[in-house]
Amino acid sequence: MAVRLLTKLKLIPELGGAAYSSSAAAPATISDFDAQHKTPVIRKQKHIPKAHYGGRHAVTMLPGGGIGPECMGYVREIFKYIGAPIDFEVVDIDPNVDNDEDVQYAITTIKRNGVGIKGNIETKSEASYVTSRNVALRNELDMYAYVMHCKSYSGIQTRHKDIDLAIIRQNTEGEYAMLEHESVHGVIESMKVVTASNSERVCRFAFEYAKRTGRKKVTTVHKANIMKLSDGLFLETSRRLAKDYPDIEHNDMIIDNCCMQLVAKPHQFDVMLMTNLYGSIVSNVVCGLMGGAGICSGRNYGEHYAVFEPGTRNTGTAIAGKNIANPIAMISASTSLLKHLGHYFHADLIRNAVTRTINEDRIMTPDIGGTASSSEVVKAIINNLGR
Repeated sequence: MAVRLLTKLKLIPELGGAAYSSSAAAPATISDFDAQHKTPVIRKQKHIPKAHYGGRHAVTMLPGGGIGPECMGYVREIFKYIGAPIDFEVVDIDPNVDNDEDVQYAITTIKRNGVGIKGNIETKSEASYVTSRNVALRNELDMYAYVMHCKSYSGIQTRHKDIDLAIIRQNTEGEYAMLEHESVHGVIESMKVVTASNSERVCRFAFEYAKRTGRKKVTTVHKANIMKLSDGLFLETSRRLAKDYPDIEHNDMIIDNCCMQLVAKPHQFDVMLMTNLYGSIVSNVVCGLMGGAGICSGRNYGEHYAVFEPGTRNTGTAIAGKNIANPIAMISASTSLLKHLGHYFHADLIRNAVTRTINEDRIMTPDIGGTASSSEVVKAIINNLGR
C-alpha cells in the first residue's frame, strides 16, 4: 500500500506559522479530517481551519469576573473604532455553580473558532469535585505552553528600566494536575505530575521561540535539588534539547535564587523556561517589576488552539465597576490575538497608540502612577489611533 509522510507540526503561532517537523507514515487514503480527529498518534497535516467567514474571524470572548467584563468592553470599543475584522462570540461563565456546563460550552466554542480571549474566570465553589475553570480550559484544550513577553514602558516609573524578557511556562501539569487525596485523616497528599512528553514539547517550544525571535539565552528555572525526579526530569530534558541549539546559550537556576535575581538584576534574563507553579510565581514577580498587574498579557498556545488573557491571572474584584482598572493588559492581549490571526496592521495600530498614550502623553491609571480613569485611558488610546 502506498504511503505518504505526514508532517508533525508544532506551531509557534505568533511567528506566522514557523514550525519544525518530524515525519510519520500514514495510509495515502486517509483524509485530513481523519488524520486530525481519528488518529491521535498522528498529528495534524495542516493548521485546523479557524472560523473565518467573509474575511472576518469569529473569536470566543470569555469576560470572566471582576474587571474582566469592563476591560472586554474597552477591547470591543477599540476594535469597532479601527474596523478590526473580528466578531466576538461572548460566553459568560457563572462562578457560583457547582458544575462545569458553562466551561464545557466555552471549550466547544473555542474548538469551533480556534481562538479566544478571556479575563480571569472565578471558581467560587470550594467543593473538591469542582475544578478551576481556568485550569480546565487549558487542560482540555491542551494549551501546553504559556508565553508572557515583558517589555518595559519608559513612561512608567519603576526601579529597573528597559526590561525585555519572555517567560515560557508549562501550562497543563505540575502542581496544577489537581490530584489530591486524604490518605488518612489529617494527612493530605498532593501529586506533582511531570511527564517526559510535555516537558519535551514545552522545552522545544522555548528554544524555537528564542531562535525565531532572535533571543540569545534560555534559562531553565527549577527546584531539582529537592524534587530530584520531577524537576530533575524537566531540567534534564531542557539540557538535552539545548544541544540542538548551539547558537543559544542555556543555563539553569533554582527558583528561590531566580526570584532574588529577578528583583536585583532582571536584565540577565532573556527567555525563562519553567514548570507551571514556578511560572505563576515568576510571572507575578516580573509584572511587579514592570509596574503592576495591569501591564502584561499572556498567551496560551497548544497545537490546535490559542487563548489570550491578562498576564497575572487575577480578577481585580475589589476595583470592579470603579472605573480605575488598568485596561492595558487586556488591550495588549487583544493585539496578540490580532497578530495570531494575521491582522498585523490593526495590531500595530493599537500597540503604537498604547505606547504613545503611556510614554508620551503619560495618561495612565493610578496603579502605575497616573491620575486618569479607565475610560479616560481608553479615550486617549482611541484619540491616538485617530492620529
